Amino acid sequence: MKLNENFLKLPGSYLFAEIDRRVSAYAAAHPDKKLIRLGIGDVTRPLAPAVVEAMHRAVDEMGKEETFRGYPPYRGYDFLVNAIAEQDYRARGVELTAEEIFVSDGAKSDCGNIGDIFGTDNVVAVCDPVYPVYVDTNAMAGRAGEYDPKTEQWGRLVYMPCVKENDFIPKVPKEKVDLIYLCFPNNPTGAAATREQLKAWVDYANANDAVILYDSAYEAFITQPEIPHTIYEIEGAKRCAIEFRSFSKTAGFTGVRCAYTVIPKELVRNGVSLNEMWYRRQSTKFNGVSYVVQRGAAAIYTPEGRRQVEETIAFYRSNAQVILSGLSRAGLEVCGGVNSPYVWARTPDGMGSWDFFDRLLTEANVVTTPGAGFGPSGEGYIRVTSFGGADATREAVERIVALLKR
Repeated sequence: MKLNENFLKLPGSYLFAEIDRRVSAYAAAHPDKKLIRLGIGDVTRPLAPAVVEAMHRAVDEMGKEETFRGYPPYRGYDFLVNAIAEQDYRARGVELTAEEIFVSDGAKSDCGNIGDIFGTDNVVAVCDPVYPVYVDTNAMAGRAGEYDPKTEQWGRLVYMPCVKENDFIPKVPKEKVDLIYLCFPNNPTGAAATREQLKAWVDYANANDAVILYDSAYEAFITQPEIPHTIYEIEGAKRCAIEFRSFSKTAGFTGVRCAYTVIPKELVRNGVSLNEMWYRRQSTKFNGVSYVVQRGAAAIYTPEGRRQVEETIAFYRSNAQVILSGLSRAGLEVCGGVNSPYVWARTPDGMGSWDFFDRLLTEANVVTTPGAGFGPSGEGYIRVTSFGGADATREAVERIVALLKR
């Protein structure tokens, strides 16, 4: 018996598990302290009433023989898939068929599992800083090579710095890469790519037979008209891009679990349809999302459901503006918060990310996320999420501002 030794190469613990460990230890030692958590990007607003009502109706259906349902379709129920195709894509001028959409239990799962259909000898490019799941799942598969603790990088990954000097938007690599992870609006920096910037990536991928893995989990937070909501708004993207979407942040489904992945039928590599490969993978390893959850997700696309969800998104956008304004007023350099629920802030006086994280935790009792946990280029930054309550967000910003003034 042998283990997958690639797991043993992973450094330390998962970023958010380490944050939880530190916060739990501090909270246990200081039970009198009121912590405000703006670190892990988990939502706090309840599900929209339309979603709750739809799920209640679905539960009742599951309790009756004539309306009971067993295993769901591998791609998702037609009532949800068709709503996605119509409102998320056709409304933006993008034509998709139902067979090109795969409903799943989360964008994080799909971003990690998509590697199943790609060989381990592909060259993978990731943004730096980057959402950890892109890097860690490639390392688990043996695609990332060896980890160097000095550089905090994996030997076979191509890192694309997203720093202030390039407005936190990665440049197209000079070398040839095969798989490209992009996330816009970006997690963690909050930066958003324009159509022109995405067109350069699409052209590169088509010219080099590469595949773009496009995480669009935060598209609902886009406010500026020049920012595309889907990569398929870019000509040629259907021939080179897979898109991941999630209901977690747009509709509060972090505890419900529902998302979807789009793989156009035009996306073919080595004479093989990636759509068919993913269908084969999903039908073997995944039994679909429950009927109750999919009914809840479909309610988001009703007029009442969409209005309620947009109110929640507006609530989080307002929080982002409070954070952005407050941290700027405190003298910190900030990015994001306009098309994104995240604010990316440079630490003061060159302080390390984890050091500033610890200081905010112990002196302001505010939980953030250290930028170093997202990669080498994240050192010297923290990420602050707008997914808290309105009063808690204002108080957290006031605490941070007061601490920095001291």
